[in-house]
Amino acid sequence: MSSSRPAVVTVTMLAVVGLLTSCGGSGAGARAKSDGEPVYGGTLTYLEHQPPTCLYLPAAGFYPNGGVLNQLTDKLTWQNPETLKVEPWIATKWEINKDATEYTFHLRDGVTFSDGTPVDAAAVAANFDVYGLGDDKLKLPPAEFVNNYERSEVIDARTVRFHFGKPSPGFLQGTSVIGAGLVSKKTIGLPYEEQCQLKNVVGSGPFTVAKQVVDKEIDLRAREDYDWAPPSSKHQGRAYLDLVKIIVTPEDNVRVGALTSGQADYVRYVQAYDEATVKNAGFVVKAEPTRGVNNGLYLRPANGILKDVKVRRALQAGTNAKEIVDTLFTASYPVATSVLSHLAAGYVDLSARLGYDPDGADKLLDEAGWKRGADGVREKDGVKLELGVFVAGPQPLSKQTLELVAQQWTKLGVKLEIRPADAGTMAVDIKDAEKTAVAHAMVGRADQDVIKSHFHTKNRDVILSNDEKLDRLLEEESALADESERNAKVGEIQRYVIDQAYAIPLFEEPQVYGVAPYVQGVAFEAVARPSFYAVWLNK
Repeated sequence: MSSSRPAVVTVTMLAVVGLLTSCGGSGAGARAKSDGEPVYGGTLTYLEHQPPTCLYLPAAGFYPNGGVLNQLTDKLTWQNPETLKVEPWIATKWEINKDATEYTFHLRDGVTFSDGTPVDAAAVAANFDVYGLGDDKLKLPPAEFVNNYERSEVIDARTVRFHFGKPSPGFLQGTSVIGAGLVSKKTIGLPYEEQCQLKNVVGSGPFTVAKQVVDKEIDLRAREDYDWAPPSSKHQGRAYLDLVKIIVTPEDNVRVGALTSGQADYVRYVQAYDEATVKNAGFVVKAEPTRGVNNGLYLRPANGILKDVKVRRALQAGTNAKEIVDTLFTASYPVATSVLSHLAAGYVDLSARLGYDPDGADKLLDEAGWKRGADGVREKDGVKLELGVFVAGPQPLSKQTLELVAQQWTKLGVKLEIRPADAGTMAVDIKDAEKTAVAHAMVGRADQDVIKSHFHTKNRDVILSNDEKLDRLLEEESALADESERNAKVGEIQRYVIDQAYAIPLFEEPQVYGVAPYVQGVAFEAVARPSFYAVWLNK
């Protein structure tokens, strides 16, 4: 695999070096004990590929947001990334009724938000009333991880109960996700635009915001009185680090160069072509699974061309996912074998239905009445077989992936028009199936409901669905209290999505980090967002 990274020092590189130099050197202040025991102190310099966007918790699933919010907020529960079991955190225990329509949580005593107000039942209820129902007056949308929510009930200062109109079996795991971070009553009562702003996020987490240079840098300082980590955490008390400097560094070669030259300690979004460079320099590559809906192309049936299932099936059969992975990626990116990752709850192996078959694709397009024109692009009734797609900024090597797909589709007589992620019309056009027939996307969550989040018309609705049956299947899945029945329904949905050719799964997308060997205690939540709480510097 070749790379064409520039060998010149860019203006951006100089700007980042300036930021790094002003930090006083990464790891400043930390001293390791001779026995390798964790030590307190020091500054971690963490380079992020993109700046955070809106930080309203239910809308904050974007990975750069998670790197910030995981440090500022706690959750009711903790999903163990090794076992995927949901464990106590701010809630010490809970009860769930038989049909999963009533959840009662018992809260730890003595937990406070960074403004000094208590994390009590009233505050937790206020959070989940917004997450479950949204707030039209404040323009707050509900959270996609909450289904069938009716209301909260404060039993006493340390006990809160949630009621649901129908079974909501995914709610317990939902209380552990990034969007379920707990914020103060003052924060949760703000309008959407104000909750989006970092300065207004008041959580109970192990760090607080010390400084922000918008779109460039965020400094997080350890909270001295923090003492309520999940009970299963080996580390308790305040964070080991004094400070975390998050510096936005879009250029891949700048992030990797800063890491391997010792100017940064930890970076997110190591591209596949840089993995060997990082490893060969003696640094650690962490490729963490996201356990959800795979990176893929999602075909929109409301589009005038893609409304024909034969055309969708032709594109599915004519896309060679293995060639994409072999050409652009590494073993960190397994070829997809279904809509869901093989680590996802309810996964079924559909690789037999996803084989590359260009001859079969040609035949399907012929049967659908699309004939090759003089320029090689198929036509029907005076319309060319041309489809639009936007580069997906959060997805690794999206532009290169789409360019390779376009080459494969050209052989079928299909033209794929690739538009840049920063196109001025993107915000509007990406919601128009005629203008944007294909979406390049994925979503991570370690729960069966992830498939509903991706496809349901009231959630992310990646295919701009007009399929009532798909919505019904997704709603049935989200309301099944029995785990085995729920997994079976997830399997049925995967088969339906592939049979209808709404999805062309490409690969299981990880989050890939580069870490200096002296950075200890590196940890992630269940879908690969970092936690800096137990990180320490062994210098």
